[in-house]
Amino acid sequence: YDVLSSQANIAGYRAIIEAAENFPRFFAGQMTAAGKVPPAKVLVLGAGVAGLAAIQTAKNMGAIVRAFDVRPVTKEQVESMGATFLEVPFKEDGSGAGGYAKEMSDGFKAAQAAMMLEQAKEVDIIITTALIPGRKAPVLVGQEMLDVMRPGSVCVDLAAENGGNVAQTVANEVVETSNGVKIVGYTDLPSRLAATSSNLFGNNVAKFILSIGPQTTKEKGMYQIDFDDDAVQNMLVSHEGEARWPDKITPYNPPPITKSTEVVVEMTEEEIMAEKNQIQMDSFVKNTAIASIAVAGLLLFGFTTDSHDSVTLLASFALAGLAGYQVVWGVAPALHSPLMAVTNAISGMTAVGGMILLAHGQSSSIVPDSPAMWLGAVATTLSFINISGGFLISGKMLDLFKRPNDPKDVFELYGIPAGLLVSGLALSAFTGIGDLSNVSGSVGIASAICCIAAIAGLANQETARTGNILGMAGVGFGLASTTADMSLAGAGASAFEQVGLLGGLGSGIGAVLASKVGPTELPQTVAAFHSLVGIAAMTGAAGEFLSSPDSLATGTLAAVYLAIFIGGITATGSMIAFGKLSGSLSSKALSLPGRDYLNLGMLVSSIIGMAAFLNPSPMADILQMDPEAIRLTSLSAVAGISALLGLHLTASIGGADMPVVITVLNSYSGWALCAEGFLLGNALLAQVGALIGFSGAILTWIMCEAMGRNILSVLLGGAGTSQQGTGEAMVMEGEINISTLDTVADALKEAKNIMIVPGY
Repeated sequence: YDVLSSQANIAGYRAIIEAAENFPRFFAGQMTAAGKVPPAKVLVLGAGVAGLAAIQTAKNMGAIVRAFDVRPVTKEQVESMGATFLEVPFKEDGSGAGGYAKEMSDGFKAAQAAMMLEQAKEVDIIITTALIPGRKAPVLVGQEMLDVMRPGSVCVDLAAENGGNVAQTVANEVVETSNGVKIVGYTDLPSRLAATSSNLFGNNVAKFILSIGPQTTKEKGMYQIDFDDDAVQNMLVSHEGEARWPDKITPYNPPPITKSTEVVVEMTEEEIMAEKNQIQMDSFVKNTAIASIAVAGLLLFGFTTDSHDSVTLLASFALAGLAGYQVVWGVAPALHSPLMAVTNAISGMTAVGGMILLAHGQSSSIVPDSPAMWLGAVATTLSFINISGGFLISGKMLDLFKRPNDPKDVFELYGIPAGLLVSGLALSAFTGIGDLSNVSGSVGIASAICCIAAIAGLANQETARTGNILGMAGVGFGLASTTADMSLAGAGASAFEQVGLLGGLGSGIGAVLASKVGPTELPQTVAAFHSLVGIAAMTGAAGEFLSSPDSLATGTLAAVYLAIFIGGITATGSMIAFGKLSGSLSSKALSLPGRDYLNLGMLVSSIIGMAAFLNPSPMADILQMDPEAIRLTSLSAVAGISALLGLHLTASIGGADMPVVITVLNSYSGWALCAEGFLLGNALLAQVGALIGFSGAILTWIMCEAMGRNILSVLLGGAGTSQQGTGEAMVMEGEINISTLDTVADALKEAKNIMIVPGY
C-alpha cells in the first residue's frame, strides 16, 4: 500500500512519453533506403521507483539508456533492466534513511558535475528524479550542462514541484532555452494517466485499510488493529478516544544495512601453483583408485568365470553401461521424471526371464505344471503390466510438455522399419532362411540400440516423445527376439500360448491402471510399477534356480542370489515410496533405535547367506542338512531380508527426498536386470540392465547435487544423519499473503515470465 511508489512508477513512465512528445526524432534507431536514424540516448538521474520505470519504458521504446544514482546498491537494478550504470570516480555512499538518497559531500558533487557535463554533450534526453525529504530538490543539470546539450534535446524534471533538478525548470510549464533545449516541468504526471493512477491509488487505500485490522489475526470476522505494523501505528492519530499524536507514535527507522566484511587473502604465485598441483594430485589419486577397483573387479571376474561367453557378456555390459553414462548427462532437468518412467518401462524386460522359463517347461497344457513354471508365469505377467502401464504413464508425462503449436508427430511411419525387422525374424523362423539364432541376435542388437536412443531422445522436449516411442520399439524387438530364442530352445505350442495369454492379460491390466492415473499421480505410479519389476526379477531368478538347481555354475548361482537380493530391495522400497508420494503413508522419516546398525545387520546377514548359498557344504556339515536344503533356505532368507531392508531403507528417508529415492530404485531395477542377464547368459538383458543401472545411478547423483543431499546417506537409508532433532525448534517467520483467484489470474496475465515448481 505504498502510494508514493505506485504514483512514482506512473510518473517515470509518463516522463518518457512526454519526452517522446517533445523530442523531434525516433527513440529506436532505423536504417532504411532513405537513410539512417540513430537511436535516442537517454540519461536517467536517480534510480528510484520513478527512475527505474523511466529506464524500462525508454528501453522498451528502443533507446540507448544510461542511468546514475548516488546509491551504489541501485547498480544491479539498473543493469538488470539493460541500462548502463554510470559511476563517479569518487568513493562515497549516498544511501540515506528510508531508501532515499542523502546529500553528498562537495568533493563528490564536483566529480559528479564533471561526469554529467561530459554526458550532457552526448545524450538527447535527460530525466531527473532526485528528491531529498524535507529539502529543496538538488540541481543536477546546471546551466553549464544545458549550454552544451544539442538543439532539440529534452529534459523532463520530475522534481519540478520541489524547485526542480534542472536550472531553468518552471513548474507546470515547458520552457525552451536559447540553444533549443526543451525543459518539461509538469507536476501532474500521474494525473495524465488518470485511470491507471486512480486504480492503483484505490488498491493502495483498500490494502492499507485491510492491513489496519481485518487481516491481522487471519481469522474471518475478527478485527484487531495491528500496532506492530509501522505504517498503521505511524498514521493512527487517535485510538479509543485517546490522542496518540505526537507522543505515542514511534517514528519508523529502517534497519541498518549490514555490510559483510570479506577477508581477502592474497596468495603468492608459489602458493597458487601449489594449490593447483594439490587439486591435480587429488584428481589423479581419485581416478587411480577408481581404475584400481575396476581392474580388481575384472581380474576377479576372469579368475572365477567358467565360460568365455561370460566374458563376451561382460563386454556388452560395460559398453552399454558407458552408453548409459554418456547419454543421461544430456537429459534436461525438466525431463528427469519422464526419463525415470521410460527406463522403468524398459526394465519390464524382466519378461524375458519369465518367457524363457515357460519355454523350458514340459507341460503340454496351458496351465503351468511346476513351481519354476508358475514363477515364470508370475514374472511374465508382472513384467507386461509394467511395460504396458509404464509406457502409457511416460506418454502422459510427456503430453504435459506438448504445446498447441507443436508440429504433428507422425510416429505411424516408424511402423514400416519396425515391421520389416520383425517380419524378417518371422521369415527366418518359418522358412528357415538364414540362421535363426543369428537373426534373433541381430534383432536383439536393434533392441539395445533403440533403448539407448530412447534415453538420448529424452535430452530435450522436441525429441522426448520420439524417445518414448524408441523405448517401446526397443522392448518390442527384445520380446520378439526372445520369442525366437524360445523356439530355438524347443518350446512347444503350449509355451507360446502361455506367453500370449499372460502377456495379453498383463498388458490389459497395465493399460487399465495407467488410464485411471491423473497428472498429479504420475510420479507415485512410476514408483508402484517399479515394485513389479523387483518382484518379477525375484520370481524369474528363483524359477531359474528351481528349474535346474544341480547344474548351475558358481557364477550363475551368484547371479541368482544377487537378482533376488536387489529385486527384494526394489520391490518393497518402491512400495514405500509409492505410499509416501500418494499420501497413504506418513512422509515423516522412520526413526527406529539403532537404524544404521539394523541396516548393517541385514546387509551382513545377506552376505553370509550368499556365502552359504554358493558353498553350502560347510554349513551343511555343521547343521547336518542337505546342501540343496541349505541353498533353498539361504535363498528364502535373502528374499525376506532384502524385502525388509528395502522397506526400512526407504521408510527411513523423508517424503521430500522421495524423488531421489525413486531414481535409486530405478537404478536398482537395472542392476536386477543385469543379474538376470548374467544368470540366463542373455546379452540383451545385460545391456539393457547396464543402461538402466548406470543412467539411474548418474541421475541419482545429479539430483542429490541439485537438492543438496549426500548420495551415500540416501543410498544407505539416511545413514550418518541425526535421528533426533537438536537445538531449538525452527520459528516460522514472514507474513502470510492472502490472495484470491482473480488476483492470481491477473498476476499471471500481467507476468512476463512464470516459473512453475512442481512438487511431490
